[in-house]
Amino acid sequence: MPEAKRKVSQKGFTLLETMIALVVLAIGVLGLAGVLADSLAYMHGSEADFIAQQKAQEAAEAIFTAKYNNPNNWAQIANDNAANPSGLFLVGPQPLLQPGPDGLVGSVNDGGAPQDYIVYAGPDGKLGTADDVKVPLTNFTRTIDIEPVAGDSNLRTVTITINYTTGRFQRSYVLQTAISAFN
Repeated sequence: MPEAKRKVSQKGFTLLETMIALVVLAIGVLGLAGVLADSLAYMHGSEADFIAQQKAQEAAEAIFTAKYNNPNNWAQIANDNAANPSGLFLVGPQPLLQPGPDGLVGSVNDGGAPQDYIVYAGPDGKLGTADDVKVPLTNFTRTIDIEPVAGDSNLRTVTITINYTTGRFQRSYVLQTAISAFN
């Protein structure tokens, strides 16, 4: 009997299959690169996150300072609006300005105060020298909202919202606290 010859398969990937695999791989890599770019942009905003947190705490401290250290009465520890024209704190989103003559940020006396800024060390690498760089905080706004607590005329809630942009992201930081009329 003659020996049966086995046919060896010569099948492999065709050019079309290879091209389709490369397109799928390219889409995956480009998607991963997009996610990486977004992650890096989001992480780049961590400095702005920290600034927002500090500026909200600064406003809360200004409210407590107005109550405890300044000759202000309880009615003045409020927003300046039609219902309370003697209130010390401005209504609505305000640019971050340096404190006015009363030393309180976000107050009615801030008008005309220069823009608040962050100071970075200049080319000499030392902070506090003549070549320091001042970067204004123009992409930040602060809203101070002081509301009475229903049923308690001696207690108010304070909501401080810092809105800011970092890269292409709009962010906000909210700090909520309370203040009472009692010392």
